[in-house]
Amino acid sequence: MNGEEYIGRADESLDATYEAPMSLAEYVDTVLETPEIAAHASKYLLAAIEAAGTRTVIEEGEEKERYRFFDDPHNDGEHAILGNTEVLNAFVDDLRSIAAGRGKDEKIVWLEGPTATGKSELKRCLINGLREYSKTPEGRRYTVEWNVAGAGGSDSALTYGDTPIEDEDDWYESPVQVHPLTVFPQDVRADLLAAINEKLDDHIGIHVDGDLDPFSREAYDYLEEQYRRQGAEDLFSAVTDPGHLRVKNFVVDIGRGIGVLHSEDEGTPKERLVGSWMHGMLRELDSRGRKNPQAFSYDGVLSQGNGLLTVVEDAAQHADLLQKLLNVPDESRVKLDKGIGMDVDTQLVIISNPDLEAQLNQHAEREGQDPLKALKRRLDKHEFTYLTNLSLEAQLLRRELTNETSVWDPDSWEELETWIQEPVTVAVRDEAETATEKELAPHTVEAAALYAVVSRLDASPIPSGLDLVDKALLFDRGYLMEGDEQVDIDDYNVEKTDADGDHGIPVTYVRDIVADLLHETQDRHHPDLPVEHVIMPRDVLNAIAEGLGDAPVFSTAEAGEYEERVVPVKNHIFGEQERDVLDAMMRDKRVDETTVEEYIEHVYAWASDEQIENARGEYVDPDPLKMKVFEIEHLGRFDESNYDDNDPDEAVEAFRTDKIITALNRHAWQRRDEEFRVGDVSPKEIPVIKTVLGSHDWDDVKRTYEDFDPRQWDNPPSGTETARLKETTIENMVDMRGYSEATAELTSRHVMSQVSYRWD
Repeated sequence: MNGEEYIGRADESLDATYEAPMSLAEYVDTVLETPEIAAHASKYLLAAIEAAGTRTVIEEGEEKERYRFFDDPHNDGEHAILGNTEVLNAFVDDLRSIAAGRGKDEKIVWLEGPTATGKSELKRCLINGLREYSKTPEGRRYTVEWNVAGAGGSDSALTYGDTPIEDEDDWYESPVQVHPLTVFPQDVRADLLAAINEKLDDHIGIHVDGDLDPFSREAYDYLEEQYRRQGAEDLFSAVTDPGHLRVKNFVVDIGRGIGVLHSEDEGTPKERLVGSWMHGMLRELDSRGRKNPQAFSYDGVLSQGNGLLTVVEDAAQHADLLQKLLNVPDESRVKLDKGIGMDVDTQLVIISNPDLEAQLNQHAEREGQDPLKALKRRLDKHEFTYLTNLSLEAQLLRRELTNETSVWDPDSWEELETWIQEPVTVAVRDEAETATEKELAPHTVEAAALYAVVSRLDASPIPSGLDLVDKALLFDRGYLMEGDEQVDIDDYNVEKTDADGDHGIPVTYVRDIVADLLHETQDRHHPDLPVEHVIMPRDVLNAIAEGLGDAPVFSTAEAGEYEERVVPVKNHIFGEQERDVLDAMMRDKRVDETTVEEYIEHVYAWASDEQIENARGEYVDPDPLKMKVFEIEHLGRFDESNYDDNDPDEAVEAFRTDKIITALNRHAWQRRDEEFRVGDVSPKEIPVIKTVLGSHDWDDVKRTYEDFDPRQWDNPPSGTETARLKETTIENMVDMRGYSEATAELTSRHVMSQVSYRWD
């Protein structure tokens, strides 16, 4: 595209975002056609979240519906909130209750949690999401602007009805995004809202309870007085004539429907809440002997957030302000001055670290005399915790180390597992600004993320036979494999406790450790390998554990506890590396999927005791010999003693019935409304077959490669079976698992050094 084409695209974008100003009557007609655009603050926020849709995730071992809004879809996921889906869903449930007026109107939503748990991301996600939603036709947000030019001149200059608009500079927008329907008198507005709500598709009605903001009221009263002096018959029509009042849409952003009070913001409570008087302007603006609201700054957090959302960030820094907010949710009103008040329609959200709770509880021992009791009663608390899902933590760590922003939304656990384990390349710049690409080997991000998650898990309720790594895997995928069996989390009776995610190693600590390793230049592994640009899983695990004692964020007890938890993580990661090496060594010896499919078809025909039709339209008769050969050679579960000639014994029959037929019948039931054929089921969907397709052990290697010696792996003699097998293994690790030659070499050496001890 050339420059003009880009300019054209920008024009189209803005044309789709903004509308031409309309008259009040046109706005009412538009609202009667599309009532959702008149929504009050909490209903609008709820609509923006729901408009993005949902997706299914697994957290803490359970399937949950997650609102895509919190994935920051409008910003390519840059500020997505990873995990904490239950907390976010509870937040949305609160919004729904508040929007419907079901008993939570007076509540202030409080989001609390330790650092690096996603609270700041929530603020950015809300801003991004609301801004983009307001650009859509269904998310349009409107306010009013006034023009009183000429109204104070001669009577002949004050007319209405097709009044020409001579100067756009004479138009002044409501500084607090006042709702256009507040222009109407209360009785007319009530009838209008009733008509609007009849057209709504949902059960949450729209309400607009406030009055015009003080700035707009000043303009309205001035116009009304002028036209009353002239004896205008249709006074409301005169005041709201398109020459004096028009409705315009605006794009929601900070200061325009979203108010954010930052930790560093200063000023008196009044200034932080609503703004301050501009005293020089008071001398210039006539307001009949009192302060003129048009000389007010309206730069406080409630003023900016009027019409949608008010966020108090790092609320512990503004604890003095919270008590001033007590009556805002239930009365929806604040004062600019003793005689001038302002109605507000905003959803209050405060965000804090746990230190705010300590401040709120400082008088708790006084019980009924606690001066903060009323404030605490109005706070509706939702706690963010550290992530307890391996995949989410791995994704978060990758975000911290790279510029990746997309949110993982896999179709299967296998796809997610691949993303967790794959290598990551990071560009590192030295003091001379020279960029060097460094590689985090496969399983390195997984190892760091798993260690962080394991440090956050409650060890007390783990069933016998499981460890914290097992609990982490159950939380992430919802099951474990015990041999051929897929055992679900419910069968282990493992549930999330209040202590899970409450404390542990934060992602920021892990990120800094990995960053330090990336900036090291020395060779960490072997003098004959040019691998100074490679970070291995054990490098990261050792560095994290070794740094705990010196890190000021951990107490001595915490550091000691977390150091002990590195061992099961190391064992698990070694097992993953060992599997990669075995799969690469035995790649050419694996049974192909066609052979597996053929076996499944014969077993199904055997169980049916009749000829069956497969997915290719072929008819299959059970072949006892083919089944026997597959079960002995590929499954390795049986031998000749389990067969009388080719007839299976009870153990083989039970295996075929329980492991193969049961899985097929389950899929047949799931597709009971369709025509089911055995070939429609992927062999990988049958647990025992899934194991066969990709599972080997060292006995298989020893049986297949009789002259192989793992003790020669580092420098195998040329021409030996070990040398040939090593070359093939390295090639397969690069091709199958995404290893580089260097990381494949280092990983296979590490695995073989352990295998050598038990080879004989």
